[in-house]
Amino acid sequence: MGDPPPYPEPPSQEPGTRRSSQVSEPSLDQIQYPAGVPEEEMPQIQASVPGWSQWGGLPQQESMPMFPPEAARVGDMEYPSMNLGFPPEFQTLPYLDESRIQGADQTNLILQQLQRDQGNLLQRLESVYQDPRSNLLDQFYQRDPQQLYEGSQPGPYIRDDPALQFTPSELGLPPYGAEVPEPEPRQLAVQNAKAYLLQTSAGCPLSLYEHLVNLLTKILNQRPEDPLSILESLNRTTQWEWFHPKLDTLRDDPEMQPTYEMAEKQKALFVRGGGGAEGEQEMEEEVADTAVPNVMEAAFYFQQAGVGLSSDESFRVFLALKQLVEQQPIHTCRFWGKVLGLSRNYLVAEVEFREGEEEGEEEEVEEMLEGGEAMEAHAEEEGEEDEEKVADVVPKPTWKPPPVIPKEESRSGTNKYLYFVCSEPGRPWTRLPHVTPAQIVQARKIRKFLTGHLDAPVISYPPFPGNEANYLRAQIARISAATQISPLGFYQFGEEEGDEEEEGGAGRDSYEENPDFEGIPVLELVDSMANWVHHTQHILPQGRCTWVNPLQKTEEEEELGEEEEKADEGLEEVEQEVGPPLLTPLSEDAEIMHMSAWTARVSCTLCPQYSVAIVRSNLWPGAYTYATGKKFENIYIGWGHKYSPENFNPALPAPIQQEYPSGPEIMEMSDPTVEEEQALKAAQEQALAAAEEEEEDEEEDEDEDQDD
Repeated sequence: MGDPPPYPEPPSQEPGTRRSSQVSEPSLDQIQYPAGVPEEEMPQIQASVPGWSQWGGLPQQESMPMFPPEAARVGDMEYPSMNLGFPPEFQTLPYLDESRIQGADQTNLILQQLQRDQGNLLQRLESVYQDPRSNLLDQFYQRDPQQLYEGSQPGPYIRDDPALQFTPSELGLPPYGAEVPEPEPRQLAVQNAKAYLLQTSAGCPLSLYEHLVNLLTKILNQRPEDPLSILESLNRTTQWEWFHPKLDTLRDDPEMQPTYEMAEKQKALFVRGGGGAEGEQEMEEEVADTAVPNVMEAAFYFQQAGVGLSSDESFRVFLALKQLVEQQPIHTCRFWGKVLGLSRNYLVAEVEFREGEEEGEEEEVEEMLEGGEAMEAHAEEEGEEDEEKVADVVPKPTWKPPPVIPKEESRSGTNKYLYFVCSEPGRPWTRLPHVTPAQIVQARKIRKFLTGHLDAPVISYPPFPGNEANYLRAQIARISAATQISPLGFYQFGEEEGDEEEEGGAGRDSYEENPDFEGIPVLELVDSMANWVHHTQHILPQGRCTWVNPLQKTEEEEELGEEEEKADEGLEEVEQEVGPPLLTPLSEDAEIMHMSAWTARVSCTLCPQYSVAIVRSNLWPGAYTYATGKKFENIYIGWGHKYSPENFNPALPAPIQQEYPSGPEIMEMSDPTVEEEQALKAAQEQALAAAEEEEEDEEEDEDEDQDD
């Protein structure tokens, strides 16, 4: 026997990466038989194989492939399309397209015929080949079958697969192709894009690709009607579900959103209590006489000027004021304005209680003050007892604090009205405390942004005596005193007061509405500031509307000793402070760096006959007033800061005081020398001797006098 015959030429392939479903099949003339087979036996071998005659008659797509077609590719592995000579359960499943289904059926029929007549074929080939293990397919390949079997495993199969108990040559597998064709540019771009989407960060193990897969799966499972409109909500829900997996069957309580919580609280504003005849009776009483202001009317006029709140918020404020009037014994109520804060804002209501309703609260405050004074007196008595026991008395300081300016009583001056605040309509109203002169004086020296929390501390220099509630109340008093104005003639003084003036020099502190007021034309209100007046008392530099002498002694202080009275004689001369009286025209207000303190205009210049007069304060930005006919209203919406032409500069600390006065009594002296000590000693001895001589002389003189 000679060398094995050369291998036939491999089947041709179409150029490119796309594989063709047609495989070129060799004809009978192209088949080379092994050496030693006579040419006379070749036709007999061909005739002994059933179906050999119809081989060449099959179409190219249906003919039996002598050589296996191009292996199907999945990823980086190549797998054969079919095997020859074994039952179907031992054959690998090929990747067939629709064009090869019919050809595969014909091939199965041929394989069955080959299996039935396999014995005749092998008997004829035994005389040619001495090695019984070799077959016809092994002659067509140069690679060792055992080496191919040991070097690689075809496809994602496990070793328990029965088909892997045979060699690749017995299974009819093609040679393993190590060369992988390069992907197309389009496939490469898709792979790069997918790799980019699969990237994860150090803080989040979820990739964008996985998130999009989860989102699309959720949409396809739920099938919402309009997925585009709720895409953002689905996106948040999908991401939340991934980061918060359900570890058990119990679900967490849903967190209430701030907007939903606020809506639940405001729902009570829109509910009317009572029903039937009682509800109608209450409605008639409200229509007849109510302290609730008409906030919507004022909002309508301010809207023409481009200021104020929205209609929705104005209506909610109206309902909140109505709720306040129902909860408190209020005689008059007015929406003062809105003070802006960093975290929350303040809605301010200016109210006046009925007569005698506020006495109970004042008594509680007085009891607290009396209790504090009793505690101080008890502490002083204990201190005196301790001083008697201790021999060394600690010296008391001679410095005395400045006298405390008393605050104005309720329903007068800066405490004429009460103020309630809340952050949002529907939240509970909180009453602000009365303001003190010290708080107003210190509020003029500092400038702070409000936080929206009444119990927040006010950290400043000079230190403010109180928290944010006190600071807000002080700012409300300052803004009201400077920006509460009305048309000239709307208010007038009572006839009982006449021309009397109080001792403090502040003049009249009350007024009443003028029933004969007919209104001032809008154009006249805009042309001259003399048609507007202040109807709130001016706050003096002392922090009060009526001046008091801080050094004026009370009955208890008059019982002090004469020494303290003499020490205080030089401080009693204090100049009295006087401010502008009530109903002073705006034309007399001081200018701000050659700029008027007020700016007036009409709401619409195209139709001034139907416009509204608008006045804006330049001293307190955010303060506005409108007037039309017999109606007017004031409102403030701002940060609670006064305008300053120069940058705000906080006050500097006071100069450092001297610890003690310098003098020779407390100055250290240098040590004397030896000569100075000897001289001092000699002088002391001489003085002592001279004193003794004088004493002896005096004694002798006395003796002589007695003898005489």
